[in-house]
Amino acid sequence: MNLRRLIAIAYKETLQIWRDPRSLAIALLMPLMQMGLLGYGVSLDIKRVPLCVYDQERSQLSREVVDSFTASHWFQPVAVLYSDRDLRAAMDRGSCIAALVIPVDFSRTLFTTGQAEVQTVFDATDTNTTNVATGYAQGITAQLNADINARWQAAHGDKAQTIGTVDLSPRVWFNEGLDSRNFIVPGVVAVILALVGSQLTSLTVSREWERGTMEQLISTPVTALELMFGKLAPYFALGLLDAAFCLGATAFWFHVPFRGSLFTLIVTTALFALVVLGIGYLLSVRIHSQLGASQIALMLTMLPTTMLSGYTFPLDQMPEPVRVISWIVPARYYVTILRAVFLKGSSLWEMAVPVIALLVYAAIIIRAAARAFRKSLD
Repeated sequence: MNLRRLIAIAYKETLQIWRDPRSLAIALLMPLMQMGLLGYGVSLDIKRVPLCVYDQERSQLSREVVDSFTASHWFQPVAVLYSDRDLRAAMDRGSCIAALVIPVDFSRTLFTTGQAEVQTVFDATDTNTTNVATGYAQGITAQLNADINARWQAAHGDKAQTIGTVDLSPRVWFNEGLDSRNFIVPGVVAVILALVGSQLTSLTVSREWERGTMEQLISTPVTALELMFGKLAPYFALGLLDAAFCLGATAFWFHVPFRGSLFTLIVTTALFALVVLGIGYLLSVRIHSQLGASQIALMLTMLPTTMLSGYTFPLDQMPEPVRVISWIVPARYYVTILRAVFLKGSSLWEMAVPVIALLVYAAIIIRAAARAFRKSLD
């Protein structure tokens, strides 16, 4: 690879961007518009919330409490936990969104003092699910209290005086204020990068075909690899600039708490930018029409990012075939990383699966894009 030729191609593409008002509008104005328009989400009814159970007492009464939760269609039991460490690990992995914790002296406290607490822990990175699930838990607890009092009255012929009630003590992690903005806004960054990056690079090579400059480009000694990196370099810089603006607005304008590492955020953002830029460039090489390339880029990036990344709709509430399809959407992993870095403060090691997925996507797409270009007019 010749660095001089690569820089020349990058300089040529930079001039082309500067002279093209449409490209400038996409790169500079669209992020600003989308940060304002896509900062609000849609609330949906929640069912089958993944529930982990940590029953420290394991008595008949505690099993009734567990059964009252698991028998409803609002919660779906996914794991039985045996320690506080298991609870922390399950919530960090995302194995469960809610956890039911019954203390070791639950029955004794209830019968001696007339009151006892059952704790629910929620992963509040998804505030919509947490708010709705908290309401479900309160409703289940109210019904449980009514059942206990009814049994007491039937056994003693009077209203329950000493049995009291079961109090629910909910706790939320990662998004303590249950602010839906903290859940929604980080995902907007993925939507903006996917749209801006793929739209801009989908015009790079197809523009050469439409303007009749491809023959001149082919006649130069530039290689396919030099052409790809030279054309992508200015858009990569623009993508990082847009990402910096959006991430800065997320933290300082929308006041989403940032608890993770800036290095982790930069590395994963660069990986996702490479993926979407590579997709746009690959389409630009294969499709000789700017309109056709941009439309297909929109279909392959914007729609999956909006619908199948978890940005708009909770993935665990979707039908199984749709959830399977979502695993091939790169934005799914980046949205997961953004929320984990901002709200949970997760490190690269703790997000190994989505980071590795982005690395694999970047390697495959960049290689395919480099091999797609041929110095031929066919």
